Amino acid sequence: MSGRTAPMNEEQKKEAEKTIVGEFSSVKHVRGILSMGRHSDPDSAGSSFSILLGNSPHLDGQYAVFGRVTKGDDTLTKLERLPTRREGIFVMPIERINILSTYYYDIDLESCEAEKSILRRRLSESASEVERWRRKCFA
Repeated sequence: MSGRTAPMNEEQKKEAEKTIVGEFSSVKHVRGILSMGRHSDPDSAGSSFSILLGNSPHLDGQYAVFGRVTKGDDTLTKLERLPTRREGIFVMPIERINILSTYYYDIDLESCEAEKSILRRRLSESASEVERWRRKCFA
């Protein structure tokens, strides 16, 4: 919510304030990985994310990996050339980078049945966890 430049209506603001439960895997944080940003609470991820320009083993098992760059390594190389600043364990561009468009390529759907099943189970478990906390903290 804090980095958004476009105005939001009340419903969008309510959605933007939500966070997601941390999901950590054995996927390594290497060049081209898309990794969720969060605060010190592992369950505080919102909409911030990082595109890794190099290996970052200190993030392994600590931050959720949700994608990887499959094309466009030349763009990563251009990002590496930008002036940066250090913020804690992160190196960030001095000037904000706005992503104007993205593309998602759904590859080989037939071979993803096992992954879909795992994802459905995880989403169901996550929804149950959120509901338990909602009842405990907001009822």
